[in-house]
Amino acid sequence: MNELLLHCRPGFESEAAAEIQTLAAQGGISGYVVTREGAAVVRFVCPEPGDAERLMRGLDFRQLIFARQWALGSWLDVSAEDRVSPIISACAAGPIASVLWLETADTNDGKALAALTKKLERPLHSALTKTRFVRPKNSEAPRLHVFFESGQRIFVGWSWMDNAAAWPMGIPRLKFPREAPSRSTLKLEEAWHHFIPRDEWDSRLAPGMTAVDLGAAPGGWTWQLVNRHMKVIAVDNGPMARSLMDSGQVEHVQADGYLFKPSRPVQWMVCDIVDKPARSSSLLARWITRGWCREAIINFKLPMKQRYREVMQCLEHVEDALDAAGIRATIACKQLYTDREEVTCHVRVLHAGSYKVQ
Repeated sequence: MNELLLHCRPGFESEAAAEIQTLAAQGGISGYVVTREGAAVVRFVCPEPGDAERLMRGLDFRQLIFARQWALGSWLDVSAEDRVSPIISACAAGPIASVLWLETADTNDGKALAALTKKLERPLHSALTKTRFVRPKNSEAPRLHVFFESGQRIFVGWSWMDNAAAWPMGIPRLKFPREAPSRSTLKLEEAWHHFIPRDEWDSRLAPGMTAVDLGAAPGGWTWQLVNRHMKVIAVDNGPMARSLMDSGQVEHVQADGYLFKPSRPVQWMVCDIVDKPARSSSLLARWITRGWCREAIINFKLPMKQRYREVMQCLEHVEDALDAAGIRATIACKQLYTDREEVTCHVRVLHAGSYKVQ
């Protein structure tokens, strides 16, 4: 097992590759990336035995911005006559698993393999449970990933539940709520799933909290806040959905989201305004350092070529501003499945130091 396979959004292979290569170098691990534009996967190969596992164990998956999911393993070449036996043999080289995930790339070519993976799932799972390479009752055991590049080229790998995405290929199964005024509502819901542990939702997304939604119209993100029974100040020059205004929980302020200043601190600020990422990161830093909110979720739009570098510069700007203000906070960033040419950043204030609300 000398390789990490990373899933990413199609078109962001170079960003995922640059990120894993940078983090590996920082950890003193040498390796090289194998990428193909539009493939939606990145390979990181380590020539030295054990280095790939050491890298995976040493990195916090939540630290990765552009990788949706990852697995540690190796490749197989199989024949159409018998794909199951080589996979069983490969599993002998890895740990016992608790679950089997059959995966493909998130591309049209990958989706074309759906019939094959569906056909193989039952016999493969049966063979793996009989050989006890998969033991469903052992809930703490790693997951087994069987990734199909084609019908003849397969990656067999493993990931650990406490250091990987919770879904196959890193794709959450979220259902669009019919009552929401736009599909962008799923961005905020996925962000909550990713950044906030489910057992903390009742305390950190509590009824009665006050939130500000910058660039709110027509109200996709506001709908999520209202659905959690929060009071929302929706800031946008455009119109809000009538159903949200009728809820009695929304105050619509017609203003530029970048210029808006709340009259009192709120628990949450969320923002999905289309603008330069540097301007959005400055907005985020201002809201946190001035004490206007305790938690924030904001999207950085990435239309430029040097997208990885731009994201790192934005995060560095926010970190520097918080350090200068004496604020201790968690800062996390991820390109979520529902994101497109953008990444989502989350900040939570842990200790405000000596700063005062301005």
